[in-house]
Order: sequence, then C-alpha cells, then structure tokens
Amino acid sequence: MRKSFRLDEIDCANCALKLQDALAQLEGVESVSVNFLTQKLTLTAADDRFDAVLDQVVKTAARIEPDCEIVR
Repeated sequence: MRKSFRLDEIDCANCALKLQDALAQLEGVESVSVNFLTQKLTLTAADDRFDAVLDQVVKTAARIEPDCEIVR
C-alpha cells in the first residue's frame, strides 16, 4: 500500500533528507519519500502491516525532527 501524508513544520531540505534516510531504515518500509517543497511524505509498506509501520514512522519522525508533524 502506498499513501501520502502532509508534513507540518519541516524546516529545510536538509531536515527532510535526514528524516527520509532515517525512515528508510525502518523494518517494513518498502520505500519512503520526503519532499520539502511540497511538504509531503509518501510511504509504501505491505498492506497487512501498513498501520504498524506508519505508527513506527510517526514515532521515529518525532524523534528525528521534533517540530515536524505527520498529519494523518
């Protein structure tokens, strides 16, 4: 399954890249893209595990970029 989410308060392109690199390392993430210009995160994960992977992505994003929020 592939879904896109709006990012709130991603401050710079470097922050977006740092976040993307960290999220790509998570178990269950098939692909992830963080676009600073459009303020969008696109996540691909297995259908049956998508919600669990998304929860882990949200927790990791809060740790890496505390000011950034993934709007579900």
